[in-house]
Amino acid sequence: MAKISYKRHLAKTVTWRILGTLDTVTISWIITGNPLTGLKIGFAEVFTKMLLYYFHERIWIRIPIPESQKRHLAKTFSWRLIGTTDTILLSWIISGDPLMGLKIGGVEVISKMILYYVHERIWYRLNFGLIKRRLKKIKNKTTSTFKRKKIKHDNGRDEVKTSNFEHKIN
Repeated sequence: MAKISYKRHLAKTVTWRILGTLDTVTISWIITGNPLTGLKIGFAEVFTKMLLYYFHERIWIRIPIPESQKRHLAKTFSWRLIGTTDTILLSWIISGDPLMGLKIGGVEVISKMILYYVHERIWYRLNFGLIKRRLKKIKNKTTSTFKRKKIKHDNGRDEVKTSNFEHKIN
């Protein structure tokens, strides 16, 4: 598995928390009808979920499932179980109503799974913090910049030569 820096996990944690908090505030506001309650629930989650998400990422890096859509789906479901439980408990505590916590958590299951899956797919395409993948990409870019020429010789033999190396690393 590619060497992954802690910076990547921290960056993923922050970007996910921004998306997640906006989603929670909006859903809580709509369900409770009170924007202040929505903000309280959303901001309480910032602290609990960042910590939970960071450890979720650290655990998943040790699980030997190859990078694929199946892995992203499995991570989506495992995170959603943790995240929804946290939302239900915080919503219940802040609103004082267990049914309100269940309603907010129930709506959030769908919205957050979609958002999380998209977030995972975007981060999968990014090389930030992936040292081996970044080096492999650089190597592929440099080797693909050779131009190949087919040369015909008088004796009927064909030869392929590479030339005109252009150093193009982004």
